[in-house]
Amino acid sequence: MADAPKPLLIKRYASRRLYNTETSDYVTLEDISGFIRDGREVQIVDLKSGDDLTRQYLLQIIAEHESRGESVLPISVLNDLVRSYMSGDVSVVPQFLQTSFDMLRDGQSRVLENMTAMNPMAKMPGLGVMQAQQEAFMKAMTGGWGAGGTTSKPAEPPEEEPDQNEDLDAIKKQLADLQSKLSKLK
Repeated sequence: MADAPKPLLIKRYASRRLYNTETSDYVTLEDISGFIRDGREVQIVDLKSGDDLTRQYLLQIIAEHESRGESVLPISVLNDLVRSYMSGDVSVVPQFLQTSFDMLRDGQSRVLENMTAMNPMAKMPGLGVMQAQQEAFMKAMTGGWGAGGTTSKPAEPPEEEPDQNEDLDAIKKQLADLQSKLSKLK
Protein backbone atom coordinates (compact mmCIF):
# COMPACT_ATOMS: atom_id res chain seq x y z
CA MET A 1 0.00 0.00 0.00
CA ALA A 2 1.37 3.46 -0.88
CA ASP A 3 2.21 5.88 1.88
CA ALA A 4 -0.34 8.61 2.50
CA PRO A 5 0.84 12.01 1.28
CA LYS A 6 2.15 14.33 3.96
CA PRO A 7 -0.40 16.82 5.23
CA LEU A 8 -0.26 20.39 4.03
CA LEU A 9 1.66 22.27 6.73
CA ILE A 10 0.11 25.56 7.83
CA LYS A 11 2.03 27.67 10.36
CA ARG A 12 0.31 30.11 12.69
CA TYR A 13 2.28 33.22 13.47
CA ALA A 14 2.04 35.21 16.71
CA SER A 15 -0.23 37.65 14.87
CA ARG A 16 -2.61 34.68 14.36
CA ARG A 17 -2.06 34.81 10.61
CA LEU A 18 -1.92 31.42 8.90
CA TYR A 19 0.93 30.68 6.47
CA ASN A 20 0.81 27.97 3.77
CA THR A 21 4.32 26.50 3.64
CA GLU A 22 3.78 24.96 0.18
CA THR A 23 2.81 28.14 -1.62
CA SER A 24 4.56 30.61 0.72
CA ASP A 25 1.50 32.78 1.20
CA TYR A 26 -1.04 33.60 3.88
CA VAL A 27 -4.33 31.72 3.95
CA THR A 28 -7.71 32.06 5.62
CA LEU A 29 -9.93 29.52 7.33
CA GLU A 30 -12.01 29.44 4.14
CA ASP A 31 -8.88 28.54 2.16
CA ILE A 32 -8.11 25.73 4.61
CA SER A 33 -11.70 24.53 4.34
CA GLY A 34 -11.25 24.44 0.56
CA PHE A 35 -8.05 22.39 0.84
CA ILE A 36 -9.90 19.86 2.98
CA ARG A 37 -12.89 19.72 0.59
CA ASP A 38 -10.39 19.03 -2.21
CA GLY A 39 -9.16 15.99 -0.29
CA ARG A 40 -6.02 17.41 1.32
CA GLU A 41 -5.08 16.69 4.90
CA VAL A 42 -3.83 19.74 6.78
CA GLN A 43 -1.74 20.23 9.87
CA ILE A 44 -1.76 23.60 11.59
CA VAL A 45 1.08 24.26 14.02
CA ASP A 46 2.06 27.23 16.17
CA LEU A 47 5.32 28.66 14.79
CA LYS A 48 6.77 29.55 18.19
CA SER A 49 5.72 26.62 20.40
CA GLY A 50 5.30 23.91 17.73
CA ASP A 51 1.92 22.96 19.27
CA ASP A 52 -0.49 21.20 16.95
CA LEU A 53 -3.52 23.47 16.54
CA THR A 54 -5.25 21.44 13.82
CA ARG A 55 -8.16 20.26 15.99
CA GLN A 56 -8.84 23.78 17.27
CA TYR A 57 -8.94 25.25 13.76
CA LEU A 58 -11.05 22.44 12.30
CA LEU A 59 -13.60 22.94 15.07
CA GLN A 60 -13.52 26.67 14.32
CA ILE A 61 -14.23 25.98 10.63
CA ILE A 62 -17.24 23.84 11.61
CA ALA A 63 -18.44 26.53 14.05
CA GLU A 64 -18.20 29.22 11.37
CA HIS A 65 -20.23 27.13 8.91
CA GLU A 66 -22.85 26.51 11.62
CA SER A 67 -23.00 30.24 12.44
CA ARG A 68 -23.76 31.01 8.77
CA GLY A 69 -26.76 28.68 8.88
CA GLU A 70 -25.05 25.78 7.14
CA SER A 71 -26.11 22.79 9.21
CA VAL A 72 -23.02 20.64 9.59
CA LEU A 73 -24.28 18.41 12.39
CA PRO A 74 -27.83 17.84 13.59
CA ILE A 75 -28.73 19.32 17.00
CA SER A 76 -29.19 15.84 18.47
CA VAL A 77 -25.64 14.88 17.48
CA LEU A 78 -24.24 18.11 18.92
CA ASN A 79 -26.14 17.45 22.18
CA ASP A 80 -24.77 13.89 22.32
CA LEU A 81 -21.24 15.14 21.72
CA VAL A 82 -21.47 17.70 24.52
CA ARG A 83 -23.09 15.13 26.80
CA SER A 84 -20.42 12.51 26.10
CA TYR A 85 -17.52 14.90 26.66
CA MET A 86 -18.94 16.53 29.78
CA SER A 87 -19.88 13.33 31.62
CA GLY A 88 -16.37 12.87 33.02
CA ASP A 89 -16.31 9.22 31.97
CA VAL A 90 -14.06 7.94 29.21
CA SER A 91 -16.06 8.42 26.02
CA VAL A 92 -16.27 5.93 23.18
CA VAL A 93 -17.74 8.62 20.93
CA PRO A 94 -14.44 9.74 19.33
CA GLN A 95 -13.51 6.17 18.38
CA PHE A 96 -17.06 5.49 17.18
CA LEU A 97 -17.05 8.62 15.00
CA GLN A 98 -13.62 7.77 13.59
CA THR A 99 -14.70 4.23 12.73
CA SER A 100 -17.98 5.48 11.22
CA PHE A 101 -16.23 8.00 8.97
CA ASP A 102 -13.61 5.43 7.95
CA MET A 103 -16.41 3.06 6.94
CA LEU A 104 -18.20 5.86 5.07
CA ARG A 105 -15.04 6.81 3.14
CA ASP A 106 -14.28 3.16 2.38
CA GLY A 107 -17.85 2.55 1.18
CA GLN A 108 -17.81 5.63 -1.04
CA SER A 109 -14.50 4.66 -2.63
CA ARG A 110 -15.75 1.11 -3.29
CA VAL A 111 -18.91 2.46 -4.94
CA LEU A 112 -16.83 4.76 -7.15
CA GLU A 113 -14.48 1.90 -8.05
CA ASN A 114 -17.44 -0.30 -9.00
CA MET A 115 -19.02 2.47 -11.07
CA THR A 116 -15.86 2.96 -13.09
CA ALA A 117 -14.84 -0.71 -13.23
CA MET A 118 -18.05 -1.84 -14.85
CA ASN A 119 -20.82 -0.21 -16.76
CA PRO A 120 -23.88 -0.25 -14.48
CA MET A 121 -26.10 -0.47 -17.56
CA ALA A 122 -24.58 -3.88 -18.39
CA LYS A 123 -26.71 -5.61 -15.76
CA MET A 124 -29.95 -3.90 -16.77
CA PRO A 125 -32.59 -6.54 -17.55
CA GLY A 126 -33.39 -6.74 -21.25
CA LEU A 127 -30.37 -4.75 -22.38
CA GLY A 128 -29.18 -7.53 -24.71
CA VAL A 129 -32.58 -7.75 -26.37
CA MET A 130 -32.71 -3.97 -26.79
CA GLN A 131 -29.23 -3.95 -28.36
CA ALA A 132 -30.19 -6.75 -30.78
CA GLN A 133 -33.36 -4.89 -31.78
CA GLN A 134 -31.41 -1.69 -32.28
CA GLU A 135 -28.87 -3.48 -34.47
CA ALA A 136 -31.64 -5.11 -36.53
CA PHE A 137 -33.38 -1.75 -36.96
CA MET A 138 -30.17 -0.03 -38.04
CA LYS A 139 -29.42 -2.86 -40.46
CA ALA A 140 -32.91 -2.57 -41.95
CA MET A 141 -32.69 1.22 -42.16
CA THR A 142 -29.30 1.25 -43.83
CA GLY A 143 -29.95 -1.76 -46.06
CA GLY A 144 -26.77 -3.37 -44.79
CA TRP A 145 -24.56 -0.38 -45.61
CA GLY A 146 -21.32 -0.27 -43.66
CA ALA A 147 -20.61 -4.04 -43.62
CA GLY A 148 -23.32 -5.15 -41.23
CA GLY A 149 -24.18 -1.76 -39.82
CA THR A 150 -22.39 -2.34 -36.50
CA THR A 151 -18.72 -2.10 -37.34
CA SER A 152 -16.95 1.17 -36.79
CA LYS A 153 -14.17 0.52 -39.32
CA PRO A 154 -14.35 3.07 -42.11
CA ALA A 155 -14.63 1.84 -45.69
CA GLU A 156 -11.42 1.72 -47.67
CA PRO A 157 -11.22 4.50 -50.22
CA PRO A 158 -11.45 3.28 -53.81
CA GLU A 159 -8.23 3.14 -55.77
CA GLU A 160 -9.92 4.65 -58.86
CA GLU A 161 -12.68 7.19 -59.26
CA PRO A 162 -15.90 5.12 -59.58
CA ASP A 163 -18.31 5.71 -62.41
CA GLN A 164 -20.97 8.14 -61.17
CA ASN A 165 -23.75 6.36 -63.10
CA GLU A 166 -22.90 3.09 -61.35
CA ASP A 167 -23.04 4.86 -57.98
CA LEU A 168 -26.41 6.38 -58.79
CA ASP A 169 -27.80 3.02 -59.88
CA ALA A 170 -26.49 1.37 -56.71
CA ILE A 171 -28.08 4.05 -54.54
CA LYS A 172 -31.41 3.71 -56.35
CA LYS A 173 -31.33 -0.07 -55.83
CA GLN A 174 -30.50 0.30 -52.13
CA LEU A 175 -33.28 2.86 -51.71
CA ALA A 176 -35.78 0.51 -53.39
CA ASP A 177 -34.60 -2.34 -51.09
CA LEU A 178 -34.97 -0.11 -48.06
CA GLN A 179 -38.50 0.93 -49.08
CA SER A 180 -39.42 -2.69 -49.56
CA LYS A 181 -38.09 -3.63 -46.10
CA LEU A 182 -39.91 -0.69 -44.50
CA SER A 183 -43.20 -1.70 -46.10
CA LYS A 184 -42.75 -5.23 -44.75
CA LEU A 185 -42.19 -3.85 -41.22
CA LYS A 186 -45.60 -2.13 -41.32
